[in-house]
Amino acid sequence: MTKILTIVQARMSSTRLPGKIMKTILNKPVLQLQLERMAYSRYCGQIVVATSTNIKDDVIEDFCKSNQIEIFRGDEDDLLDRHFQCAIQYKADIIAKIPSDCPLIDAKVMDKVFDYFINNDFDFVSNLHPPSYPDGNDVEVFTFKALEKAAHLARKKLEREHTTPYFWENPHLFKIGNVLWEKGLDYSMSHRFTLDYQEDFEFIQNVYEELYPSNPNFSLDDILQLLAIRPDIYDINSNLAGVNWYRNHLDELNTITSSQTKII
Repeated sequence: MTKILTIVQARMSSTRLPGKIMKTILNKPVLQLQLERMAYSRYCGQIVVATSTNIKDDVIEDFCKSNQIEIFRGDEDDLLDRHFQCAIQYKADIIAKIPSDCPLIDAKVMDKVFDYFINNDFDFVSNLHPPSYPDGNDVEVFTFKALEKAAHLARKKLEREHTTPYFWENPHLFKIGNVLWEKGLDYSMSHRFTLDYQEDFEFIQNVYEELYPSNPNFSLDDILQLLAIRPDIYDINSNLAGVNWYRNHLDELNTITSSQTKII
C-alpha cells in the first residue's frame, strides 16, 4: 500500500518574527491551527512536524508530544536532508512538503495538488511553478525516489536550505507538473496569507477571529469574501505582498524571474 507522508517543516528561530509558529490566536498556537486545517485534506496521509536538533526547537517537540503529533528532528540548515531522513524513518512512498508559515492553507487546495499528482505520472507536482494562488497555499508533492535523487545530487546551499529547488531547477531530470488556480486568476503577488512578519501575524489573527469561530474549516473563498467586505484587513500586510526568499537568489535561480518576487 502506498504511504503518503506530509511533512511540515518548523522552527523557532525565524529572523524576522522569532517564535512565530507558537504565537497564539484564539488561545491556540499558530502551528496547531495550521495542523487542524491540513487534517481536513483527503489525501495528506500521515502528518509529521519536522524541526531541527537545535535546543531552541525543543519547545516544538514538547508541544507535539503533548498533543499526540508526530515529530521528527533533523539537520537545522539542510532541509533537503531533513525531509529525506524523515521520509526514510516513516517509510514514505509519496511526500508532501508544507511549510509551517501557511496557517491559512486550504485543505481543498492541498487536495487539488495531491489529486493531480496521484492521477498522472509525475515525479514532482506543486502549485508554485508558476504560482497563482495567494501566497501561503504552498503545496509540493513528490516521490521518494525523486527525493532520494535530489538528496544525493543537490550541491548548492539554496538547494539544501530550501528543500525543493533542485527539482524545479532540473526539469531534464524529473517529470514536473504544476497546478494553476482553477479561477484563472493570479493572486500570488497581490494577496499574502503567509506568516513571516508581524503584519502577517496581525492579518492572519484577524482572519481567524472573523471566520474560525463559526467554521474552523473556512476556505480560500471564505477568506477572499471576507477581504472584499473588510479591506482594512487586506491592508494590514498588503505592502508585503510578493515578498519571498526568491529575491535574494535571482542570480542563482534559472526558472524564477524578477516578476515573481518583490524587492524590499
